Amino acid sequence: MRQLFDCYIGLMSIKCLPLLALLLFGSIMATAQTPSIAGTWVLTKAEKLLPDGTRVSDYGDSPHGLVIFTSDGYYSVQIYRAERLKFSSGDKLKGTPEEYKEASLSTSVHFGRYTLDPAKATITFHIDRSSFPNQDDTTQVRPYEIIGNELSWKVAPRPDGSIPITVLHRITSEERLPAKGPN
Repeated sequence: MRQLFDCYIGLMSIKCLPLLALLLFGSIMATAQTPSIAGTWVLTKAEKLLPDGTRVSDYGDSPHGLVIFTSDGYYSVQIYRAERLKFSSGDKLKGTPEEYKEASLSTSVHFGRYTLDPAKATITFHIDRSSFPNQDDTTQVRPYEIIGNELSWKVAPRPDGSIPITVLHRITSEERLPAKGPN
């Protein structure tokens, strides 16, 4: 009986080998086709899609920004308007109400952990802290797209119906961020 069982198991293994190879190959291909977002990304566009379908700049011409995703699931997002109102006093603690308002509205900054769902093409930001305190300790799911070295995602619609769109370019080992010195 044992020989019959061993023979049957042996035959099943041989018959199942192509199926197992196909499953393994499919798994490897799925992993290879899911690009990693780990790395450093520089902002190329910060736009908003208006309810009428037009796209306009959300942080002025040539916004600045950097996004870093670590391979162990942490992230940091910083987006700034290129032109920002300076505090006339030169002291952050002595700003005017208008200066504080502009400083708040000219940035979008948050950090925490992230998870990616390639099957649904969503990125989930588990926000630890944000420049907008109402987002502290929240979770936000955003649809994303990666094409080559370009990553983009859409934020949930704002109360005015506009949808922010963030577009980033991956910084490769051959590229360097432009150095900005004092003017």
